Amino acid sequence: MSIQVGDKMPEVTLRAMIDGKIEALTTSAIFGGKKVALFAVPGAFTPTCSDAHLPSFKLRADEIHAKGVDTIACVSVNDVFVMDSWGKAQEVGDSILMLSDGNGELAKALGMELDGSGVGLGLRSRRYSALVEDGIVKALHLEPATEMTVSGAETLMADL
Repeated sequence: MSIQVGDKMPEVTLRAMIDGKIEALTTSAIFGGKKVALFAVPGAFTPTCSDAHLPSFKLRADEIHAKGVDTIACVSVNDVFVMDSWGKAQEVGDSILMLSDGNGELAKALGMELDGSGVGLGLRSRRYSALVEDGIVKALHLEPATEMTVSGAETLMADL
C-alpha cells in the first residue's frame, strides 16, 4: 500500500551532492520542521522527466518558494552522480534539491516502487508529487503508470 495524505514520511537515508561532496541526508533532516514540495521521477535524463516534470518545478521555483515552501526536492532511483549531473544539465542551481534514492529505499518504504525490468530499467519510483509539512504528507498526486498529468508544479501549487 502506498503512502497516503496524513501519513508520516518513513525514515530512510538519501544522498545529494552538496558543494561537490556526497552528503547523506535522512528524511527527518529533509522534511522535519519544513514545508517541502517533493516530486519523484522514474529516471533522470528520461524524456518526460527531462522535458516536462523537472522543468515544471524549475520554471515555478520562485513562485513555489514565495508561497512558503522551504525546499523543492526531486527524488529518483538513480545514483547521486547521475542526479547531480542531471541537475547541472537542467540548470536547476540551488532551486531544487536533487536527491538520490540509489537503492530504492524511499520508493519501497512509500509503496511507490515501479518495476521497469520489462524495459531494462529495473526498480524505479512511480511518478508523483507531494506537499510535506514537518514530515507529514499534506497533499499527494500520484500518476497512473508513467504518465505526467497530475504531478507537475502547477497541480502542487494549488495545494499551497
